[in-house]
Amino acid sequence: MRICVVGSGYVGLVTGACLADFGMDVVCVDQDESKVAQLQAGRIPIYEPGLGTLVAKNEEAGRLSFTTELGPALEAAAAVFIAVGTPPREDGSSDLRYVREVAQGIGGRLNSYKAIVTKSTVPVGTGRMIEEIIGHGRTFSVVSNPEFLREGSAIEDFMRPDRLVIGSRDQRATDIMLDIYSPLRARGVPIVVTDVETAEMIKYASNSFLATRISFINEVAELCERTGADVQVVAHGMGLDRRIGPLFLRPGPGFGGSCFPKDTRAMVSMAREAGASAEIVEATLAVNRRIQERMLGKIESVLGDPRGRTVALLGLSFKPDTDDIRESPALFVLDQLLARGAEVRVYDPAAMDKARRIRPEAVYCGDQYEAAEGADLLAILTEWNQFRALEFGRLRKLLRQPRVVDLRNLYEPERVAAEGLWYSSLGRADAVPESKPVAVPGVSGVKAS
Repeated sequence: MRICVVGSGYVGLVTGACLADFGMDVVCVDQDESKVAQLQAGRIPIYEPGLGTLVAKNEEAGRLSFTTELGPALEAAAAVFIAVGTPPREDGSSDLRYVREVAQGIGGRLNSYKAIVTKSTVPVGTGRMIEEIIGHGRTFSVVSNPEFLREGSAIEDFMRPDRLVIGSRDQRATDIMLDIYSPLRARGVPIVVTDVETAEMIKYASNSFLATRISFINEVAELCERTGADVQVVAHGMGLDRRIGPLFLRPGPGFGGSCFPKDTRAMVSMAREAGASAEIVEATLAVNRRIQERMLGKIESVLGDPRGRTVALLGLSFKPDTDDIRESPALFVLDQLLARGAEVRVYDPAAMDKARRIRPEAVYCGDQYEAAEGADLLAILTEWNQFRALEFGRLRKLLRQPRVVDLRNLYEPERVAAEGLWYSSLGRADAVPESKPVAVPGVSGVKAS
């Protein structure tokens, strides 16, 4: 089957490469000539583990190609996937200008029946909008097929999803989609076939709920700190309840990236426009803002006044295995420390180039140990695997003051303290080494090495 994917950003490129790997003949269309030229030359413009290999494999097999010309790709296709950006407006609603442009382009080139598939995250009612733009009486059907890709594991998520959602009003379009996803059907992946509006809502409801879990456990972590409980054990105890489960119950500096902030704000906007309430989602957003501010407070409680101090930050991306820094909590902490007069030395395995372009004031280092050299405090903000195996004895010698603030709870406090470092994390008591005294702001009579 021939498929046209419009948009070669994160969702479009992953979708196109994976569908080609299913055996489909896929053409990815993008109006950005430089991006298409990069892809035709074998260069992947985004960071996603395994994507470059998958693209190269299917290009070599002749199943995947890239172009700026919509017409020929559209005319030859049985299904057209819309995978363009839907950035947030200032009021939180989704900007659908690119979806409209694609729908207009499709409407002028329909030569046979097509399934027009929205892969982009779009608010409820977008399918109806596309139908109106293309025009009634034309031979097409609109399908909602939301993506549930996690940056850093997108290939696995596409190939082995928890579920597949197909929203359609036409059995012919549904059959096309079931044919496209036959490899997933063969693996027994659960498939939800529903109407377009329900499929559109499933995406927003899912992301808003997951974001709510993150904000919830972050509030629990703060309460644990104030009461002497251990949030790691609390989360484990909660997760053993099958009604709750263990996922998204890890405290951290708040959620960021391209999905949760945008989708939760869009959920609130949709509710407002529909005359409904979304108070829980609004609270989730408010908590997330406050949690990011609390992370700065955690650092200052150990560091003291940042002015004139040097801070090492490990991690800039909002999560590991991606270079995405959009709405990253790490950037908030970086900005606040710079604004308070600190020198900030940073390291991230993938996001350095993107961060350097927008935050040139920071000092960009070659690895975590270079970042730590001469710093008064080291803070972990992203849970990259290489930050899970820090050599604390080496850090102890490099840091000017032996202080670590772990905003991802990667380590057991006693282990770090045994290496001679003051260790502060989320929802757990600080661990203090016992041998030599060290001055820690706001703490008297404490022994540390």
